[in-house]
Amino acid sequence: MPETILVVAEQHAGKLNRVSWETVAGAQAIAAEMGWQVEAALAGNGIAAAAAELAGKKVGKVYAVESPALADYTPDGFAAALKQFITDKKPHLVLMPHTYQVRDFAPKLATSLGRCLIPDCIGYKKDGNRLLFTRQMFQGKFAADVSFAGEPPYFATFQNGAFRGDKAEAGSAPAPVETITAKVDAAAIRTKPHEWFKEAKQAVDLTQAEIIVSVGRGIKEQKNIDLAKQLADSLGGELAASRPICDSGWLPMDRQVGSSGQTVAPKLYLALGISGAIQRIVGMKGSRTIIAVNKDAEAPIFEIADYGVVGNLFDVVPALIEEVKKAKS
Repeated sequence: MPETILVVAEQHAGKLNRVSWETVAGAQAIAAEMGWQVEAALAGNGIAAAAAELAGKKVGKVYAVESPALADYTPDGFAAALKQFITDKKPHLVLMPHTYQVRDFAPKLATSLGRCLIPDCIGYKKDGNRLLFTRQMFQGKFAADVSFAGEPPYFATFQNGAFRGDKAEAGSAPAPVETITAKVDAAAIRTKPHEWFKEAKQAVDLTQAEIIVSVGRGIKEQKNIDLAKQLADSLGGELAASRPICDSGWLPMDRQVGSSGQTVAPKLYLALGISGAIQRIVGMKGSRTIIAVNKDAEAPIFEIADYGVVGNLFDVVPALIEEVKKAKS
């Protein structure tokens, strides 16, 4: 039988995190190249609807790992339940999205099984019969191809934007769903969950945005950010910024995209007055379509942009807003 890739998808309150589709797409690509098969799993309680949604993709089977102790996320509970499940099913490779939650429990899970974890991967390569995972180093200045040593199961996480979620292939028919009752000792869970953490009332998760309008130094003054916000609002998108803008306090830190901010992969990323330094590119390179507006024709951002406008953003953006309004009217 072919080796199995197990995708551990992520859900919150029974709703799938959309970055899970990116991991499914990555697993499908690896399986096609290596001749392996893909299965998926979810951990939680009352997750039948999310499991059924996951079963719509081209996977061999979906496992709903359930327990009342998993109703609220805890690293102890999720690691214990998934350890039992993985020990029983013996997948060759376990793939997960590199989310805050996965970062919390995945090292514990891998270590509990005596295995290592290759985190935050941006891709993979086939080297003969070996599977290599690519990780960025030194804020994206270098990339390293890393292979596993020892026996499976192997564990890896994919960075947001490493694959396109819309490329996850649908199945010709829904995959079978099996509910697994996990035996989790509630007394062994050392943390008590509270409300989901938010840095501020206005905090935004840019990883879930489909349209992002991002500003850089070219915006010149804080008062000019309103122009970019008008464009974002007209498009139904979110406003973001490069680090210098957030460091200056012109926008809150939760709006920062880049190596020290959020990594995003929207359908549309509009870069206004952003030069395209490596620290910024790392955070948005997975965007489906990138449109750059910069008066410097030699700006690095144009090297990765799908469409580029060489011009003053203060001339271009108002015209864009008007055209968007016309298209909606």
